[in-house]
Order: sequence, then structure tokens, then C-alpha cells
Amino acid sequence: MSVLRGLLRAGASLCQSAGTLLQSTRTISTGTCCQIRMHAIPKPKVVDRWNEKRSMYGVYDNIGILGDFKAHPKDLIVAPCWLKAFRGNELQRLIRKKKMVGDRMFAEDRHNLEKRIRFLYKRMNRTGKHR
Repeated sequence: MSVLRGLLRAGASLCQSAGTLLQSTRTISTGTCCQIRMHAIPKPKVVDRWNEKRSMYGVYDNIGILGDFKAHPKDLIVAPCWLKAFRGNELQRLIRKKKMVGDRMFAEDRHNLEKRIRFLYKRMNRTGKHR
């Protein structure tokens, strides 16, 4: 029993010396107190699960199965010919439009198209991702 008391006393004195050691250390302050502000729990967002985009998702997926793979979904899209199955920026789109229907455009529309192409071409050369 006396051995146990000796161990407890040694442990207690060790804890006291550790406590004084911790109190003697310097605290570092950045000058601002960091208080955590608690706000109310945000309400869940109301999402329309049947909007037009979500309801039409995958609508052309079964054309190959039902139509013997004769029609590609891009052929069923109703759009101008220069826009069908096109991916690119505005400059590329306008150049494609000029090539495809430029000779059939009205003079003023063609002039405005060419002005926009010139502007975008200069802008792309000055500040573009390719630089």
C-alpha cells in the first residue's frame, strides 16, 4: 500500500510541475479574437425536378434501338445549319456562319457579322488563352 501512495505522490508532483510549466509559457496573440458565429441552419432549397431541361434529358437515347440506328440524334435537332452539332467559341461560330450562309445574307447583316468577326479576331489575338 505504501508503494501505491508513493506512486500517487510522484504522479501528483509531476502533474503540478507540468501545470506550472504550461503556465509559464508565452501565449501568442494575433490581435483578433476568433469567435465562431453560429447562424441558423439554412433551409433546404426548393428544386423543380421536372423543369424542361431535366424532363427532356435522354429523350433521344432510344432512337437507335427503335429506329434500327438509321438516325442520329443530332439529325433530329431543329436549328440553323451552322449550329447543328457545333462546339466552339463565338468567333468560330461566326466564321462558320459566314462560310455557310454569308453569300445569302442581307448586306447590312453581313456587314455587322464581318464587323463582329474583326472585333473578336483582334480581341482574341490580344488576349486569348492560346497566348
